[in-house]
Amino acid sequence: MTAQPLSSRPIGQTYAIRPHPGRSAGIPLVIATLVFVGGGWSGPTTLTSAAPADVQSTEQLPSQFFGQYCRSCHSGSDSKGDFRVESLSLDFADKQNREYWLNVLDQLETGTMPPPDKPRPDANEQKAMIAWIDGQVAEAEATRQAQQGRAVLRRLNQVQYQNTVRDLLHVDLDLSDLLPADCVAGGFDTSTKILNMSSYQLMGYLSAADRVIDAAIAGHRRPAHFQRRINLFEDSSARRHGVYRHLDDGVAIFSSDLASNIQIVFWNLFTRAPGKYRIRLSAYAYQSEQPVLFHINGGTDNLGDPPSLIGYFDVPPGEPTLIEFVEQMEAGRNIRLLVDTNVRPRDLQRMGGAEQYQGPGLVVQWVEMEGPLLDSWPPPSYRLLFGDRPQARVPDQPDRLEVVSEQPLADAEAILRAFLPRAFRRAVTEDEIQPFLNRVRARLDEGDSFERALRVGLKAVLVSPHFLFHRERVRPPSPSPSNDLPAQPAPLDEYSLANRLSYFLWSSMPDDELFQLAEQGLLSQPDTLREQVERMLIDPRAQAFTENFAGQWLGLTDIDATFPDRQLYPEYDDILRSSMIQEVYLFFDELLRQNLSLANFVSSDFSFLNGRLADHYGIPGVEGLAFRKVDLPPNSPRGGVMTMAAIMKVTANGTTTSPIVRGAWVLDRILGTPPPRPPANIEAVEPDIRGATTIREQLAKHREVVSCASCHVSIDPPGFALENFDVIGGWRDTYRSIGAGEPVSVSGRRMPYRNGPPVDPSDVLPDGRSFRNINEYKNLLLSGTDQLARALASISHGGCSEALIRMP
Repeated sequence: MTAQPLSSRPIGQTYAIRPHPGRSAGIPLVIATLVFVGGGWSGPTTLTSAAPADVQSTEQLPSQFFGQYCRSCHSGSDSKGDFRVESLSLDFADKQNREYWLNVLDQLETGTMPPPDKPRPDANEQKAMIAWIDGQVAEAEATRQAQQGRAVLRRLNQVQYQNTVRDLLHVDLDLSDLLPADCVAGGFDTSTKILNMSSYQLMGYLSAADRVIDAAIAGHRRPAHFQRRINLFEDSSARRHGVYRHLDDGVAIFSSDLASNIQIVFWNLFTRAPGKYRIRLSAYAYQSEQPVLFHINGGTDNLGDPPSLIGYFDVPPGEPTLIEFVEQMEAGRNIRLLVDTNVRPRDLQRMGGAEQYQGPGLVVQWVEMEGPLLDSWPPPSYRLLFGDRPQARVPDQPDRLEVVSEQPLADAEAILRAFLPRAFRRAVTEDEIQPFLNRVRARLDEGDSFERALRVGLKAVLVSPHFLFHRERVRPPSPSPSNDLPAQPAPLDEYSLANRLSYFLWSSMPDDELFQLAEQGLLSQPDTLREQVERMLIDPRAQAFTENFAGQWLGLTDIDATFPDRQLYPEYDDILRSSMIQEVYLFFDELLRQNLSLANFVSSDFSFLNGRLADHYGIPGVEGLAFRKVDLPPNSPRGGVMTMAAIMKVTANGTTTSPIVRGAWVLDRILGTPPPRPPANIEAVEPDIRGATTIREQLAKHREVVSCASCHVSIDPPGFALENFDVIGGWRDTYRSIGAGEPVSVSGRRMPYRNGPPVDPSDVLPDGRSFRNINEYKNLLLSGTDQLARALASISHGGCSEALIRMP
């Protein structure tokens, strides 16, 4: 769906935005992005002030509305749902009170309240009440912003810091060992609630600054170029009896086991210096009509250190295939190769060993490593800071080089004047430059060399609050054309808008083009803003938006929080896990880059699959590890993020699924209406993996508790709609059981689990609409696409603050 041009209203102003009647379906994803970045909205809309004057001035409206539809259930000491109408006041400046009103607004917009069996307002009454609350919240928020500013001061998180020093100084470093991991609030690690600073974190930033400056200056000689090829049948690590078979053109590997160290470790392919390394290998599938899978890990000379996955690969049978890739590696690393076949080493040895085995294997002929790969020396980071200024050998350290200058103070000043605006990501004043220059001057006066003195200044910049924190600035607000309009917050200045844009889409600092547009005062123009969003979305750095925003929004960071029970889910492996995550990222990328409708998050007729994931979903015709866009079969239960295996995995534990957990996830992540926390004295409901009872039977008793029923009427339906998907996202008509049930065989092999009770995915929504399965539930959700847009726009704030724009 193609988006309409942005409206011409100033970026960042607060309005209530109402789609034209009958034209609300299919809201493009890029539009939700623009809503977050600049406060703009594109599409068929009517712009008004925060609320119609005649509605806003009706002070009796909430009292009359609550008295007629709410007070009977939500008043007094025995009020339902732990909510009392008396707790609300008309003071919308009070944040806690405003949040209560927003909860009421969510209930009205979603139709959850009043419940179907109680008197309900007609459409006009409901719209009037929604408009009144919406207007009061918008005016209070606009007033707060005018008094306090647009956003809270917040620190760069770990990902943003690493990406920023990468783009600022052209150094690609792993600093995770120096920087404490960020906490999470509201599902995101970008929340202002947790991005503060401690003395412990400051020590980490000081150490990180030293490492960054060392890498940027590169005060050593050019690393020696290393290139070596290993013929596998000559390598000592491929001589284990019973697992490998030596052939004329290579070594056939039939099984690997990391736990017992049955892997090919290339000890002679060892990185001497950090940098990018090109790795090539020649291999083919052996004794197989299908491609054979394998993976490569990176590791150290200590086999006790946990390895890092570099990637999965597959090769076709018979014909030698060249595999080539480039990997960023630290010094002192080697690579390991493991084949991913179904036979275990101990089972292979029982069958007579590799010489007798007739099953599939991988023949590896040779492996080659080359690097570090350098385009020039000194590296770009050095030239960025020092230009053509020379280096000289340090007398007492013959292997170390230092930058030298005949005019150290003048050169230091020129370097800092060029560096500070990029580091602070805005224009800087003379008063801001002088403190850093004074530090360098003091070190020079004490007799330090030019480089050592300049290092002090650069390090001070990298630990300055102006570098480590986001501080948004505003332009002076324009006078309101009418006193009837609510107070409007001052619009962001051009540099702040550039930073909001780049850190949202790239998790990094603005590039030269954004800086130039900000300097010229052109970035806030609607056409320019749209062009920049489109440009940034096709940039490789936008992958950070997919992984950081989509990954945290959908909870993929918890993919390894539990490991599926091997007795119940023996088919789960690392390849399936990696494929699960990749499907989500590729799907999100497609919606973003093609500007498709947000409705695709709920239901789509396509997904991105490889052979392993397609087999898991029971979709034929897809082979190999390579992902491709696949049209889903008609009436497929797949399509949309809710039914993807990765989502099903993160909303289950290692043995069972729970409609409560999955239902709460849908309400929170898809509909933007998270349920309240359960009372402290209510025990959790755990499904019975013995097959004696179903989760529906257990929940029926749980919902008989009055304090639970009011919440479960909203939570349980989306959870039950997803009950046909097991712990790892596979389809099921019955639950898996380790107790009672019918035996199960797959491809002639007896499974350790049994078929338990049947699955029932039907239920009724709070508004009385019923569904029989996941597809019918999706159709019900799609009848309210505005709710999806409103949820995503709110979620995109990362839990930092209330949404400035409300889109009913």
